[in-house]
Parts: sequence; structure tokens; C-alpha cells
Amino acid sequence: MSKLSAALPTPKISARNLADFNPSVFTQDLLISGVKLNAQSVQPGDLFIALPGAKTHGLNFAHLAIKNGAVAILSDKSQQAAEIKVPYFVAPNPRELVGEISAWLYNSPFKSLIAVGITGTNGKTTTSNLVKQLWQLAGHSSGLIGTLGVEVGSDKFKSSRTTPEANDLQSIAAMMVQKNVSHLAMEVSSHALELGRVNGAYFQVSAFSNLTQDHLDFHGNMESYYLAKAKLFNQKLSNKMVVNIDDPYGKRLQSEVKNPTITVSRQSKAADWSYASYESQVDGYKISIAHLGIEVINCDYKLLGEYNLDNLLLAVAIVFETGLTTSQIEHAIPLLQSIPGRLEKLELGQSFNAVIDYAHTPDAVDRVLKSAQAFTSGKVIAVLGCGGDRDQSKRAIMGNSLLIGSDVAIFTSDNPRGESAEAILLQMVGDNEINTPNMVITDRKDAIAYAVSVAEQGDTVLLLGKGHEIGQEINGHIYPFDDFIELESAIKSKIKTQMKKK
Repeated sequence: MSKLSAALPTPKISARNLADFNPSVFTQDLLISGVKLNAQSVQPGDLFIALPGAKTHGLNFAHLAIKNGAVAILSDKSQQAAEIKVPYFVAPNPRELVGEISAWLYNSPFKSLIAVGITGTNGKTTTSNLVKQLWQLAGHSSGLIGTLGVEVGSDKFKSSRTTPEANDLQSIAAMMVQKNVSHLAMEVSSHALELGRVNGAYFQVSAFSNLTQDHLDFHGNMESYYLAKAKLFNQKLSNKMVVNIDDPYGKRLQSEVKNPTITVSRQSKAADWSYASYESQVDGYKISIAHLGIEVINCDYKLLGEYNLDNLLLAVAIVFETGLTTSQIEHAIPLLQSIPGRLEKLELGQSFNAVIDYAHTPDAVDRVLKSAQAFTSGKVIAVLGCGGDRDQSKRAIMGNSLLIGSDVAIFTSDNPRGESAEAILLQMVGDNEINTPNMVITDRKDAIAYAVSVAEQGDTVLLLGKGHEIGQEINGHIYPFDDFIELESAIKSKIKTQMKKK
């Protein structure tokens, strides 16, 4: 997987008059070749947009930006001309302009793509990946932007955010157009919507999966969280929307949004897309999907977990609205691959299931544990932690879910960040008494080893919270840590010990 920054294109047009973009802000001709929000990443010809941050203001790095070649600066603060040696512009909220300026600079790349934006608490990553796979299986060159990084056709890049900053987003979209990618599936986070990262983008279809408790450290309450998500569904950002009406917030969205709406539901056959039937099998489901009450898709679906039936239905509705036929979709569904870190199995010849999942919200933990119980003949042995410097109110809820939904509950650390791992665990445990075989084990590696040590034939060892992540953040440092590597090591050690006993 390559670094994204090295692959981003430079605009072909190097000279534009910013006054043509926004006369109220830009008052003179400038030759610019890019937009940057970080002074360290500024290259010659860039416009540096200095934004207020959590700890400092971007203007404090204006001289570094100029040294690196910035030809102009835009900020929300007035500055004496003598202090800034390049053209300097002021706007009340420059963050809102980043996407529009970048889209203009890169010749509005979203207008050259069939783009889909997917939001919701859970399911964004899986749904966007399913959409990309369905498109590709139908012969469309497709891109992806989300939690797992950026994909441009077969090329993959790391990304630090689920939804990139607005300038990077437009640059990535331009790269896709440059490389003849025609379709883009993208996760849109609530943070991105609140901070204007998708300004300047446009989606042929926007989609909503569900809304459950998460990110309240940022949004404050569920109402603000919902209103942030709802910003995606307006006519400036998207054409039509697909919404899961099994979720109460989805029903509310359907009633409040003016965009043309396509509904999906696993519970109601009155929705535009629903299941005529689905039957659990050893390796997934046998499904029959109905459109407007008529069965149109009958096939096998290999992803485990009933919530993945919701994700599939959302994905099917999306790709249908972007031009795929029901025949194309039916032929592609059996070929869909599981998503990294989402109910992903590790097979090493052990007598028990070993599964890793990214679940890190109360609702996601509930759903994954319920799914594990469905495909497990023995005990569900679950390992879970909560991240530090995030919504503390969900920790006790997740701890209760762990105890209720598993046969052996193992409380451990996740990414404690700037908090004490022990203090987080105390909040997770709450007033519950933890008795053997349940355990509180602060060190995640030791917790995984313990889970494997008590696993027997027919059991499922389920590691929750980190999924695809390959690091653990502690006190400002990210240390290498991969659940897959630790689980593999523990299983191999157990198998080796068992072989010696024989």
C-alpha cells in the first residue's frame, strides 16, 4: 500500500484568476497550482489556507508556508500587510471555502464521476466496499475512499481519515478522473459533514445506513449527531438518496429530506427494496431480494452476520440507481468478498472459529455478538476494549453488551491514547462483578492469548474493536499492534503445544 501524498496530481491548469471564483474574497489575479491546509506540505505555487485548530492557529505557520512556496494566504484573521509578504485574503469562515476552491482548481472532478456518498454510524465501510465490488464485477473501473484507505482501481493508498480534508478529497477525485476511473464509492463521516470536507463534492446517490450512539464527545448529543449526518442529504450535495427505514433516524430522514428517496428494509416488504426471503447457511445466506414487491434477485451471499444483509440491500439499491441491472447484480453477489477486519475469519487448522471485527460502538458490539452466537455451536469468547479520548458515555454500555452477549467476556485495552487504560476498563466494567472465566486483562496481547487458551472445539474467539488497524495509540505514540498477528501467534502456539502433548 503506497503513500497517498506522493500520488496526488498537480492541476493541469496552473494559472487562474481567483476573482472569477469569489469576487467578494479574492480581489486580484494570482497564479496558483494547489491548495494546502498544512504549512509543512505547501509546495511552490500553492494557496495556503490558515485555519483555526484545537491547539493553535494556522497563521502561526504562515512564514513556513511562504518559505515553502505559498503564493497567497487565506484566513479568518486580519493581518498587517507588512507581516505577510504575499497576497493575503480574509473570509469569515475559510474552512467552508476549501472544498469549493479546490473543486474549482481541479475542474470539478466529481462532475466527471458517478459518485456515491454513504453515511451512518455502522455499515459505511462494508457497504462502500460492496458497492465498489459490484461495480467492478460489472466491468466499471471504480474508486473507493473510506476507513480502509483510498483505492483507485487496483491501486491502494493509506489515508489518515475516513473522509479526507476537502482539498485532498478534490485532489483524489481528480486523480481518479485522470486515471479513467468512472465510479466512486465514498464513506462520509459526521465529522466531515460538520467541518465541510465534502463541500465542492457532488454525489449521484447519497445513502444512510443507521444512527446509533457514537462520537458524542464531538457532537454533544444524538440530535446534533443526526443533524450533522443529515447535511449530506441536500440538493447541493446529492441528487437522490437511499435510506434504511428499519432505523428510526432513517424514517425521520425520509420524512424530512426533499431529495428523491429510495427505501430499503429487511423488516418491511413495503420498502422499495426488501428481502422476499433469506435463509442462513454454513457460509452465509441464500437470499431472495424484491424490488417494488417483485422478486428480482435469487442467489447465495457469503458474508456472515444479519447486519450484512442490511449492508447488502443498501448496496444493491445504490448500484441499481447508478445503472446496474438486476441480472448483473444477481451474478455478482455470490462473488463478493469479505471486508478486511469485518467479521473476518482466521483459518489455521484450529478446532474453533477465530474472528476479528472492527465493532467499536454499542450497537455494533451487540450485532456482532448476536451474529457470532448464530454461527457458534460452543462458547463465544469475546475480547473488547474502548478507545481513550472519545465518548466516555458508551463505555459502560459496551461493557454490559460484552457480558450479556458472550459466554466468556474479556475486558482489555484498545487505543487508550492520552487516558489510563486501567481507568477506561473501570468505566467499562462499572458495577459488574467479573468472575472467572470472565477476565479483565489490561494488556491486549495477553487478553488475546487468554481467549485462545480457553477456546475449545466449536467455540468462537472474537476480537472486537480494532479490526484492520495495525497500531495501538498510547500516550501520543502509535506502537505496532495487529490483532491478526497476535491471534495467529496465539493459535499457532496452542496448536504446537497440543501437538507436543500427542
